[in-house]
Amino acid sequence: MLPVSKKTVPMESRAEDELPSGTGWQYEPKWDGFRCLAFKDGDKVDLLSRNQRPFNRYFPELVEAFEALPFKQLVLDGEIALFLDGEVSFEALQLRLHPAASRIQRLSIETPANFVAFDLLVDPKGKDLRGEPLEARRAALEALFTRVKTGRLQLSPCTTSRATAKRWLKQVGHGFDGIVAKRRDDLYHPGARAMVKYKLWKTIDAVVAAFYEDKAGRIEYLLLGLYDADGLLHHVGRTRPPLEEAAMRKKLASVMGGEGFTGRSPGGKSRWSGKERKPVMLKPKLVAEVSADHITGDHMRHGSRFLRWRIDKKPRACTMDQLKGPRRAAA
Repeated sequence: MLPVSKKTVPMESRAEDELPSGTGWQYEPKWDGFRCLAFKDGDKVDLLSRNQRPFNRYFPELVEAFEALPFKQLVLDGEIALFLDGEVSFEALQLRLHPAASRIQRLSIETPANFVAFDLLVDPKGKDLRGEPLEARRAALEALFTRVKTGRLQLSPCTTSRATAKRWLKQVGHGFDGIVAKRRDDLYHPGARAMVKYKLWKTIDAVVAAFYEDKAGRIEYLLLGLYDADGLLHHVGRTRPPLEEAAMRKKLASVMGGEGFTGRSPGGKSRWSGKERKPVMLKPKLVAEVSADHITGDHMRHGSRFLRWRIDKKPRACTMDQLKGPRRAAA
């Protein structure tokens, strides 16, 4: 039996505006995939998300790779990532979360995923390493990977050089979305925000064209859009409402009942729950300035930060070309 429960949640990170400096830090790429704890106990393999959702069904090729390892016991912390033409593709990874078993099997062959490991919680001897400093855990992880013969499992690079980590930031958008900094003398703290994540951000003026409500009927997210060259308004991301519920409802009162998006729209069924979510559409008259930390193709991957209302900006001036170009350090 493993000394670590499968209900264990991974150690988390907190966002900072500066990449930590000084001695005692280890820097790693922040991979653009699904966070995963991998448990191997004899012939049993469990790949679990940070929310305890099982990945086994969606990534049979990874289950097979772990089953083939010459170790009876093992618990790894890492990221499931999918490489296309040498770069990580989160879009292709999302397509792997499909309800049809036949399609899952086909995609596991056509676009196989990788497990990128960056921490070791239980070593092959069954020892719980969570009480060991990162420096020792990393050494054990590197020793373990000298015996890993499959390309499906990879060791994430790391460095103690801040200058090297800063150079890695130039590759943001081509495989990872920032840098994670960890204290080399720190223990593994499940669920705690004991690591530091540093990202680059891009400021965008977007049209508020709809919103989502939560189960209680409160406004949960404002849904953002940008116009393309043909004048179609496409959904590109979301942001949390900047005002309290009553004030936010008052702000939106004059734009209720609009057509919302005329191009790509939000909504549809969740890949996880299968439940459909319907947005409340608005007239495209309000413009918000937001800051996004990860832009993939023509949309903002994560929820953006609301900065301010742009009463001086015409909605039609909010165009897709803003998604291109350089980003800046977090503010």
